Amino acid sequence: MDIDVRLESSLWVGKKRYRALLTGWYFNWTEVDKKNRDKRTISVPVAEVVGVEEGRVEILPQKSVEDTDKDFTVFYVKRYSSGGRYGLLWRLGRTQFSCPSRVLRDQWTTHLRSALKTHSPLRPHRLLVFINPFGGKGRGRQIYHSLVAPLFELAGISSHVVVTERANQARDHLLKKDLTGFDGVVCVGGDGMLSEILHGLIGRTQQEAGLSEHDPSVALRPCDLHIGIIPAGSTDCVCYATVGVNDPVTSALHIIIGDSQPLDVCSVHHPFASVRYSVSLLGYGFYGDVLAESERHRWMGPLRYDYSGAMVYLSNRSYAGTVEYLPADPLSSSPRDNTRCLSGCSVCSTSTEKLFPHSSDSASLYSSHFSQFSCDSEGEWVSVEGRFRCVSLTCMSSSCPRSPLGLSPSAHLADGTGDLILVWDTNSLAFLKFLHRHTSTQDQFDLPFVEVHRVKAFRFSLPPGEVEDNGDEQDREMSLGKDEQLKACEDGGETNSRNGSRQQLAERGQEQGMTDDKKRKVAFICGQCCSKAPTTSVWNCDGEILPFTEICCRVHGQLVRLYARGIEDTAAAAQNYTGGLDNSEGRYVSNS
Repeated sequence: MDIDVRLESSLWVGKKRYRALLTGWYFNWTEVDKKNRDKRTISVPVAEVVGVEEGRVEILPQKSVEDTDKDFTVFYVKRYSSGGRYGLLWRLGRTQFSCPSRVLRDQWTTHLRSALKTHSPLRPHRLLVFINPFGGKGRGRQIYHSLVAPLFELAGISSHVVVTERANQARDHLLKKDLTGFDGVVCVGGDGMLSEILHGLIGRTQQEAGLSEHDPSVALRPCDLHIGIIPAGSTDCVCYATVGVNDPVTSALHIIIGDSQPLDVCSVHHPFASVRYSVSLLGYGFYGDVLAESERHRWMGPLRYDYSGAMVYLSNRSYAGTVEYLPADPLSSSPRDNTRCLSGCSVCSTSTEKLFPHSSDSASLYSSHFSQFSCDSEGEWVSVEGRFRCVSLTCMSSSCPRSPLGLSPSAHLADGTGDLILVWDTNSLAFLKFLHRHTSTQDQFDLPFVEVHRVKAFRFSLPPGEVEDNGDEQDREMSLGKDEQLKACEDGGETNSRNGSRQQLAERGQEQGMTDDKKRKVAFICGQCCSKAPTTSVWNCDGEILPFTEICCRVHGQLVRLYARGIEDTAAAAQNYTGGLDNSEGRYVSNS
């Protein structure tokens, strides 16, 4: 096979001479030493070159430039093991080359920069950056200006920075301000800030497309702008589940080289409230109670989640409800197939072909998405009812440092489905076993009181005669018409109940909206301190408490795109290079 050689010459690194070769896809340099037969070669994909500068240049911890006529510096991605099987730390590699002449130096810098433009078309040039100065330990600004901004400057990326001062400021900015000229949006914060970005971008995209995002029967239009996540919050679940590590430099380098990872999004609907979006966890029962309890102890910082989890566990609650779900195609994948959604996932790639069979232009892409979603809405719904410790839906593994495999280890980022996990009422020790298995490699689904289903949509409702505990008489009156309103989530399919009964679902009714300032706050009662435990829980929607109980949800395939590439498998990646992962150099190396 012919190699497309763009430039080849001898270069010096320090006092050692190397033979440098630039092909169409790689920049290689091999040590020239007659005494050493094993000549060491460092190979850098052109797509992972961050920048090329004349002279001897350093960027971190602070920028310094030594202007010399015959030298140039190449910055590129270096990989290090994160200590686990999945996820790699990315660092900024730097090698200074010396040339025999200035003419040759200019040839190298020109050819390398030209190769970057050719092989990295998705690299951003202008970004809108939102910084949450209050999230996590309040280090958002410091992280951005000390670690991220210098890398963006090196890569030639300009950024407009907005430091948020109130909740939902980022969402409102994206909904109302002019976004012309931006290639992507970056959030410096945790999952809460990301949720604002999601609601703003998705809402803006639907407005411009003339679609009603509040109608659960509408297939939403995918967003054009990419989203970048710089982890700086109390929880950074989405970053961890899409990159494999929570590291600002790693995330910044993924943004710079223009990585693109599609992501499924679940829309959550209620007749009297605005639509909500979830990508990591939509949880009722235990997970909702923990969030509600933790809101009372925000002064504790991240420790409030541990404390609240213990308190809620000791309260030993379960809740009655009816769950209806639309199963996904079991032949495509299963939540029990022991696969992992990693970089280059074949399941997600196949789903892309199904969702967008003709994506040569934007018009055909969106029309095919609408058609596929309409087909997905057809099918046979399954219904189960009883008492649950928790009901949760996740569109990703939801892995995190404390739970390396996550809520659903085999969930996929971009297959157009979510994993519905039902934990039936059980004794405290059995439920503790279920929770503990999230921190180990044991199968948390291999328990008699746990079910998991891969679904395209689901609904949750309270038992007949039970109303949502909204603490407001007017809201109770409004809930009397919930049956008619929840028909907006139904597609006229046939429902199978757990005991085998079948009923014909009614035609979808007309949805009625409700403004955000009319949202109802669900009262939360501590079961440990009160004589009467609450009959209903609350929904935890990516760290936000939803003010309603009865919901219907749809999974929208590949609705947004992140600056990420999925989790890299350390072992598999090392096998792609004969030398494996060299921790001393931070690069994959090979011998020639």
